[in-house]
Amino acid sequence: MENENKHKGNFLKTFFKERKQVGALAPSSRFLVKKMCDKIDFSTAKNIVELGPGTGVFTEELLKRASKDCRIFVIELNEEFYIFLKKKFNDPRIVLLKESADNLDDILERNGVAEVDAVLSSLPLTVIPDQIRKRIIIKSYEALKTGGVYVQYQYSLNAKKLIEKKFGKLKMGFVAINIPPAFVYLGTK
Repeated sequence: MENENKHKGNFLKTFFKERKQVGALAPSSRFLVKKMCDKIDFSTAKNIVELGPGTGVFTEELLKRASKDCRIFVIELNEEFYIFLKKKFNDPRIVLLKESADNLDDILERNGVAEVDAVLSSLPLTVIPDQIRKRIIIKSYEALKTGGVYVQYQYSLNAKKLIEKKFGKLKMGFVAINIPPAFVYLGTK
């Protein structure tokens, strides 16, 4: 419980300081984490990308579910979250990078990865400038293998049309037990 309160304190402090990079007042609930991670086929996944991990609540679940030879590319732009994650995780499967998600193609190329099985995104798309937001969606789509999944949550339906432009019809979910309640978008390449 003390550790959970520490996460919430770090998250809240960073939310008020970095409003353009942090989209929520609290870390995601375990219900949202489960709903999002359930969309990934961990039995075959060799490369997973996580965009905007914040304090690492999704990262923890990805590590629990991923095989020992799966690489998880954790991409965090915010300096404070990056430092926090660097201290929190010591797992050889994690490739932690302090970069912008719109550099995804370069990141994967530098790491010798041609395609990924899944992209899980916690990015607050509504506060990201339009051109960058579009590049993130396009590069996420291009990084996926055929049949790979893009899983994104948002607190509104504002990003639905943007994601559908690249992925076509999305499967939608909703998690009421989260602060605030969240929509889950699932796109398949």
